[in-house]
Amino acid sequence: MKCPLSYHAFNFTSQQGFCASHIQTRAASSERSNQGTPIRAVPVKVAHELLNAGHRYLDVRTAEEFASGHIEGAVNIPYMYKAGLGLTKNVTFLEDVAEKFGKDDEVVVGCQMGKRSQMAADELVAAGYTGITDMAGGYLAWRQSGMPTKVSV
Repeated sequence: MKCPLSYHAFNFTSQQGFCASHIQTRAASSERSNQGTPIRAVPVKVAHELLNAGHRYLDVRTAEEFASGHIEGAVNIPYMYKAGLGLTKNVTFLEDVAEKFGKDDEVVVGCQMGKRSQMAADELVAAGYTGITDMAGGYLAWRQSGMPTKVSV
């Protein structure tokens, strides 16, 4: 079911019937916008509901982070790669995403703690992706909330 205010799914547990993305937001300083459409980060429990409702999960962490544990069914496309002591941007990120996701797919984007997913979500929306939702707190918040995880073999 679509939110009448945007492309987000309804938060079925909300008594008000509002889209979870329009209820749960980060502080105004962390909201981003592309052509007037704010990208809002949703808490882990809302992200879990969205995934149960059929959204797909894009994990933008490094392959090593992903292998140590991830959300069941996640697609791993790193937004950044390890380079020396730091990280460098994956220059083929948009092309890699285009191979796995359509521009209208409903996608929850997450990383380790929330920063890379914010950057990735901004870039995806700027590239024309319409169903992007950022998961606040990343995989660490997911685990701390007791949500199910999987380890790569």
